[in-house]
Amino acid sequence: MADIQGTYDDLFSAVPGALAALLDAGDTGGSVAVFVDGEPVVDVWGGFADADRTIPWRQDTITNVWSVTKTMTALCALILADRGELDLDAPVARYWPEFAAAGKEKVLVRHLLAHTAGLPDWEGPVEELYDWPAATARLAAQAPLWEPGTAAGYHSLTQGFLVGEVVRRITGRTPGEFFAGEVAGPLGADFHMGLSAEHDDRVARSVPPPGRDEDYAASAPGGTEAPAAGTAMRVRDGNSLSWRRAQIPAASGFGNARSVALAQSVMACGGAVRGVRLLSDAGVARAWEEQFRGEDRVLGMPVSWGLGYGIFGTTYGWGGWGGSLVMIEPTSRMVVAYVTNQMREPAEDTRGLDLVMSAYDGLQGLRA
Repeated sequence: MADIQGTYDDLFSAVPGALAALLDAGDTGGSVAVFVDGEPVVDVWGGFADADRTIPWRQDTITNVWSVTKTMTALCALILADRGELDLDAPVARYWPEFAAAGKEKVLVRHLLAHTAGLPDWEGPVEELYDWPAATARLAAQAPLWEPGTAAGYHSLTQGFLVGEVVRRITGRTPGEFFAGEVAGPLGADFHMGLSAEHDDRVARSVPPPGRDEDYAASAPGGTEAPAAGTAMRVRDGNSLSWRRAQIPAASGFGNARSVALAQSVMACGGAVRGVRLLSDAGVARAWEEQFRGEDRVLGMPVSWGLGYGIFGTTYGWGGWGGSLVMIEPTSRMVVAYVTNQMREPAEDTRGLDLVMSAYDGLQGLRA
């Protein structure tokens, strides 16, 4: 059996067992954390940080969590809304005047968070993703593909620039700077948007699915190939230094399961963790208000969107390309986070949900 490092409550022993099974089945490396009431009941890791399997995954190993980053960017917007600095019902153009171009004057801030703004695809060169002014200017000039607010289409790369530019216009800080100062710093969470060189030796690069190379491109969960619309994102792009240094707040966050679970425990615990209050109870509840339910035009599957989070019954969260996932259960004040460098084909990847279910086994014992 794979060697699993870290600590866990005996009631949650199914979680490290599930991680070990994934590594035994061929996964390269990963980490899992389960937090209840803002404290870890599971904090484990194992496997390797490199495709050659020469560097062990360590306690401080971090990796690109792809779209799990969206939940961190949403948290930034929700904090500003809770402080009264951001009106979610306001037109985006109130904060970002240039955005009103091409028929977008009626796009509301909440539309950005709920993937209903009509700007789902990145249609520029990959290199422009690394240039914040160029990326945001391109999106400001783009026309929506549908009447904003009437349909949802997953904004896989664009959402972070859209929400992030609103954050920047209000605060004068990039989303990564705001997150570092207002969330990661106060909580002590090792999560980064815009990774500095000092952390490079801790990064586990993404490993393509078996049989694929670094030209493997992102696709919707229901498909196996890159979508026809927009510019395809490849594994090699995500593994580049340019990607690592850039702020792409929909997809370029780096962390481990511990840091993801700690940051999102704010949402599971009524806005406060370890004596640090980032949101009011009402500010948290706002995130769970359903903005859209129905077929997502990009994902090709039924979805329910809150404000920056997917809604799954009484649980909330989102997953990232390649397998990383965060699930928030406010009723039980629990967060489950899974972070991995081993990608799998989206259509056949159930690892994150399997780990969530193993955590529920422990929760039942804890609450008994």
